[in-house]
Amino acid sequence: MKWFSSIRQTLGKPALSLSLGFIAISAFIMGIVFWGGFNTALEATNTEEFCISCHSMESKPYQELQQTVHWSNHSGVRATCPDCHVPHDWSRKIARKMEASHDVWGWLFQTVSTDEKFEAKRLEMASREWKRFDRDNSLACKNCHNYKSMKWDTMSPLAQKQMKRAAEIDQSCIDCHKGIAHKLPDMGTARAPELIAEVGSGVTPSVGESYFSALTKPLYLDATTAEEAGTLNVATRVKVLETSGKRVKVAIEGWRKRVGAGRVIYFDFGVNILSAQLSLDAAKTPDLIRTFEEKQDPMTGLMWERVEADIWTDADYLLGDIAPLWSYAKTTYSSSCSVCHTQPDEAHFDANTWPGMFQGMLAFVNMDQDTQALVQKYLQEHSATFNKDAH
Repeated sequence: MKWFSSIRQTLGKPALSLSLGFIAISAFIMGIVFWGGFNTALEATNTEEFCISCHSMESKPYQELQQTVHWSNHSGVRATCPDCHVPHDWSRKIARKMEASHDVWGWLFQTVSTDEKFEAKRLEMASREWKRFDRDNSLACKNCHNYKSMKWDTMSPLAQKQMKRAAEIDQSCIDCHKGIAHKLPDMGTARAPELIAEVGSGVTPSVGESYFSALTKPLYLDATTAEEAGTLNVATRVKVLETSGKRVKVAIEGWRKRVGAGRVIYFDFGVNILSAQLSLDAAKTPDLIRTFEEKQDPMTGLMWERVEADIWTDADYLLGDIAPLWSYAKTTYSSSCSVCHTQPDEAHFDANTWPGMFQGMLAFVNMDQDTQALVQKYLQEHSATFNKDAH
């Protein structure tokens, strides 16, 4: 190992006769070599060949792409993997490469190595890409598709109307064009696939524990009937009283107005935050609703009574914690409602003012009904009515 010690001593010896110019030129050349090597490596990972070198990418997404207009069209322009999935801007490209380290982890552990594994992960992966497209306002699409260059007169009247409205607000393309380059995930019965991909489809409920509904769910009078007896609203807290097969009997606590049959159960006294709506038959069913104290709303003069309803619902889509729902709602509100203007703070309005304000915004955003209901409920439960420090 004498040679190693000799090299080590040579490298560690201070330079006595090197000029400043020599050192500067050497550093410059080394910088060029390093930068050239870095960019070459970066570009090597930025090619379609590199993307499909992973078997799961070649056998699934790449094959699906070849069936779409992004692969073959009358203009002869073809979109490759990096055209859509790697930003052109250098700083964003580096950030994307760092995010992609997650994919390397999945490749090492063969997360999507079979058809079954890939399909099980498809919704999660698609949701992650949709969210990234939303964050970039679909810049990858707009690198090729420009609202200002579109020929409106060649579109159908309906397409023309929708595209002109999208152009006015520079809407993100992915809002309407999911599944245009790859197969859409199997969304099953989930009406809000991105929401469910984010928060999960629920846990196995236990008797005596409390949960929160991840979707708006049907209610039933018993454990077997197919006839619905109302709806349980998203993000409503319930306590499980009994389980039977794929259903659970839950207790829904809240308040209702002493008007009509009292079919609507609200989150709290005097606030129009929906927890559940019962059918007329369910509202009139003996012993289904227990009533407690009454109070008069000084704003409206209406009498309210505290209630608890015991009723059945499906056992799926029940979460043990509401935090993931609020996190998703907050992110959605921040990203979707800032397209046109700076959105008001959650505590800017009270709980009964938010529904009117929020419904007025919905014409300009693309949200499924469950997500709409969740975001509205998030705004109401974080409004000035409950956040007394805000004003």
